[in-house]
Amino acid sequence: MPAQRKPRRDAEANRQRLLAAASSAMLREGRNVPLADIAAEAGVGVGTFYRRYPDRDALMRDLEHRAYGLLDGILGDIESRGGSGLDAIEGYLVGACAISDQLFLPLHGAPPLMTEEAVAARRSINRRLETFIESGRGDGTIRAAVNATDIITFTALITQPLSYGPDWNHMARRQIAVFLNGLATDGPTGIPGPAVGATDVEEAFQRRV
Repeated sequence: MPAQRKPRRDAEANRQRLLAAASSAMLREGRNVPLADIAAEAGVGVGTFYRRYPDRDALMRDLEHRAYGLLDGILGDIESRGGSGLDAIEGYLVGACAISDQLFLPLHGAPPLMTEEAVAARRSINRRLETFIESGRGDGTIRAAVNATDIITFTALITQPLSYGPDWNHMARRQIAVFLNGLATDGPTGIPGPAVGATDVEEAFQRRV
């Protein structure tokens, strides 16, 4: 089989402009913003847009895959820096907040992708966060009975800013501090059981498709 050709540089540049424009337009006007408006904001013709994304679902799929890639990059950077388990969790939460406008994910209301690539990306994020938690338990910085799903759920909450109210960056950093303080101690009392795991989440996604 011949090797697959890499996308032309201009085609990839168009793709990145379209994804950036879609993120900006959907954040500003909602996810039902006309696709022609996204094309215009990206500076490309409608024909160019539809050649890349024949419908809104195709665009949302690419936005979700892009979001997983961005989170993967944050996790990789944290791993390269080292530090305590609690520091790693803080880095992930702060990094996710910094790209909150680009996170088109199932826990943000996007339809869950069940492709092999998407499921593998979610499992990778879950596995790396579990490694951070285990590291924190080993170095004594994390004592609370939490798992990666708890971290991911909290991330989903703090990366969806309120439409109105005080400065969200400040509010989110306060919530992160409260959450980290809970991880560093025995955690809040009365946590309902049993714990929700990655398998539970994937099964719930499967029921929605």
